[in-house]
Amino acid sequence: MKKVLVMILALGFVFNAYAQNTKIGFTNADYVLSLMPESKEVESQVSAYEKQFTNSIQQKYQDFQAKVADYQQNAPTMTEEVRATKEQELQALQQSLQKFQQDAEQSIVKKQQELFEPIYEKIQTAIDKVAEENGYTHVLRAEALLYISDEKTGDISDLVLRKLGVEPPARTEE
Repeated sequence: MKKVLVMILALGFVFNAYAQNTKIGFTNADYVLSLMPESKEVESQVSAYEKQFTNSIQQKYQDFQAKVADYQQNAPTMTEEVRATKEQELQALQQSLQKFQQDAEQSIVKKQQELFEPIYEKIQTAIDKVAEENGYTHVLRAEALLYISDEKTGDISDLVLRKLGVEPPARTEE
């Protein structure tokens, strides 16, 4: 019984010592990202990439609409076999258009991730350096916080921005 009590007390002391050396900070990565000049450039590149697909999809959709209109106009004069063949062609064309649109969306997301990855790595490196320089043992995403008594205490977002060479805007009191 004494051994169990000693173990509990020892664990309590260890936990207390650990808790006293814990310094928790948080950062809003989206805020940091939004103020980085590189993010505007990447968004511009993604937008241009997306526009290429949008133009292709619009062209394919117009072609599809023209074929549907042609089918509707000529359907009364077609034989059953020709009408069935044309309907199958239109269905296949519609499926192809939908697949192209889905593939385009996936390609855009992939391109966006590919272009933003170096920026996220740069932000993470800055977070690591700020945490080390300021003695933080834990840094959390601000979006993950459920409760914080004082939002000014522990927010390292502006420190991260400065580490990245970006001067944060002055924050107004709410």
